Amino acid sequence: MTEIRGAALPFDIDRALDDQILAVMQNRPTVVLTEALDPRTIEAACHLSRFARLVFLADEAAVRAVQHEQLPHLDATRVAYTFQNAAFIEPASRPDLLDEFVAEYLSLPAELRRADLPQEARELLSEPAHFGIMCVRCGHADTVVGGLTHEPRQYFRPMLRLLRVNKVMCEAGIFVLPPDHPSDIFPHNIVVFGDVGVNATMTPETLARIAVGTCAVARDLFPEDVLPTINGAIVSYSHKGSDEGPSPELVRRATALVPEILAERVALGERYSTIHIEGEVKISTALSRRSAMYYQPAEGSPGGTNVIIAPNLDLGNLLFHLYATRYPEAKKFPVMFGVRFKGVDLPMDSSAQDVMLAVKASLLRHHKFGHWTRTPKDTFFPRPRILAINPGSTSTKISVYEGDLECFTKELQHSAAEMAPFESRPITEQAGFRKQAVLAALAEHDLALADLDAVAGRGGLVRPIPHGTYAVNERMLADLRAAVGGEHASNLGALIADELCRGTPLPAFIVDPVVVDEVWGKAKITGFKSVRRLVISHALNQIATAQRFAQEHETFYERINVVVCHMGGGITVGAHRRGRYIDVNNGLNGEGPFTPQRSGTVPTGQLIDLCFSGQYTKAELKLLNKGRGGLIDLLGTADLREVEKRIAGGDEWAALVFDAMAYQIAKHIAMLLPAFQNEPVDGILLTGGMARSADLVATIRSYIPAYCGLVAVYPGENEMAALVQGALRVLNGKEKARTYDPEARP
Repeated sequence: MTEIRGAALPFDIDRALDDQILAVMQNRPTVVLTEALDPRTIEAACHLSRFARLVFLADEAAVRAVQHEQLPHLDATRVAYTFQNAAFIEPASRPDLLDEFVAEYLSLPAELRRADLPQEARELLSEPAHFGIMCVRCGHADTVVGGLTHEPRQYFRPMLRLLRVNKVMCEAGIFVLPPDHPSDIFPHNIVVFGDVGVNATMTPETLARIAVGTCAVARDLFPEDVLPTINGAIVSYSHKGSDEGPSPELVRRATALVPEILAERVALGERYSTIHIEGEVKISTALSRRSAMYYQPAEGSPGGTNVIIAPNLDLGNLLFHLYATRYPEAKKFPVMFGVRFKGVDLPMDSSAQDVMLAVKASLLRHHKFGHWTRTPKDTFFPRPRILAINPGSTSTKISVYEGDLECFTKELQHSAAEMAPFESRPITEQAGFRKQAVLAALAEHDLALADLDAVAGRGGLVRPIPHGTYAVNERMLADLRAAVGGEHASNLGALIADELCRGTPLPAFIVDPVVVDEVWGKAKITGFKSVRRLVISHALNQIATAQRFAQEHETFYERINVVVCHMGGGITVGAHRRGRYIDVNNGLNGEGPFTPQRSGTVPTGQLIDLCFSGQYTKAELKLLNKGRGGLIDLLGTADLREVEKRIAGGDEWAALVFDAMAYQIAKHIAMLLPAFQNEPVDGILLTGGMARSADLVATIRSYIPAYCGLVAVYPGENEMAALVQGALRVLNGKEKARTYDPEARP
């Protein structure tokens, strides 16, 4: 138990699973829900979309009807987000999959089948339970979930037969007991039972493998700072040779096999070296500290027993259900061992929370084991192959993604000799040359244009437009060639994408260029009638970061209020109010906090005096404003790491400048609060390269009041992923591609 202000609190298994999954998750597994019309399944699903791609084996309208009639208490935004990101499949509607499943099923050995004729097999596999199992077996999904409404012979046993990986399988029952359970028995009130559901026949080797497997499950789920050692006890009515009979003999022989089997497990992961298993322990000794005092006063597992291995299925099942009945408020769920996380079996009396925890536990083990990277087939969630292009002044960065999974990223460097023909020419004339460089790089990875589904180029200095993904059109290309917003390497993004896609079915997009402008008119007015604030910002990363925050909280960009602070060579602080980017400083021209290279906003009167002092030329002042200002002018370096080294070495001036920059960033964040018109702010999001500095983030946090919302950190530029995500939202039907027509903007 955890002590806070003198009160004992149970271990927070929900938070622990969430944090561990997010720490290791690179992709989301596909999870098939076979009992899609059970309200417990639907409620649990509404808390799982962040971690998994969900497939409901039912008609969408039917699922929505159950939610509407039986789960009106669920948050409407969470429900909408879950359903928008899920797939709904009725088995009968997919004859292609049924054909595949029947062929696979009939090819299996006779002992694994329950049908021998094609029509019999088709009828069997059309049932949601078997259909879901075969989805996993054939690589269309990663995990199947069932048991709430199916008898064991309908789901559990077929799942074991068809998805088995290990020689011995078992089912662990996980409990986090409530505060009314005596807190001095199990550390943190955590106890794991095994086997609770699989092995009706027990041999010494089976029992030894169950012991190791159950302890391995516990190690996978509970961090070492919570349970430093997993202490397993194979229980018996005999204690250390105190009695005789077949059961104690079985336990003794199993205990002798444990070290070798445990060594095999440790070879798969060093974390398993913290498992300790003791054999032939009287059950009362494992369950009661008082009994342990009498039976083994000088022994005992260090830190207390937390895994109890039963010598037969009846006892394991009895313990699981006895504790479930005695402590109905316990957090409890089963976890399979031996099917490589492919199946989740649920007791019929599971709550929605039990379902959620069981699925999360399986997902965590998917990621921790290290063998899984993505669903083998993209049947339910297509993975379009997208090329992202981000041109620089002397390089072109490209990435290829399949869905949201990166395949490769490469920066194509253009030598001085290659760039010489374009010297003193409009930068847009390089589009054809760079197109050929991109094609050559694709060929190095055995890819051609025919292998792609879309191309997304970095948006350039077009005319001001609302945020979104835009289809490249002739008006956009003309504005870029005319440099209506100025010459910049990003102008090449749309041109290269168009060059690649022209004459092919491939769509070409740009996503959230720097000139995205949804800022209120009142925010552009200054005290000079002839001066209006311009809007140029890191729109791509600003909006992508806000989108990511929304997804992590299982909601939509259109339903959140956040301030995003992009901290790089330039700094932009933007207000995002319910899907609109309503205010932001002009980071390109030095407005806002001072940065590693830019002066930031400076006192107007002093600036005017400086302009006419004769001390600087116009060009020199412009360079101080953007390029040689900020940290470069103050400290002689734009490298924040160098500044931190100086501070660590006792440089007081560097420390003051560092603190001043953090203070100015926090001040500009707070200055945007009026933009939300007294609505709550959901979060302050720090991103960009400088967000990697723990000291800078901590200093900014120290200046932000608690009422501003939580502070979340997303280090890096994330530009390539942002381009891909913009294209994906269009290809997946979540957004419509916008048409570039500046005069038609609202």
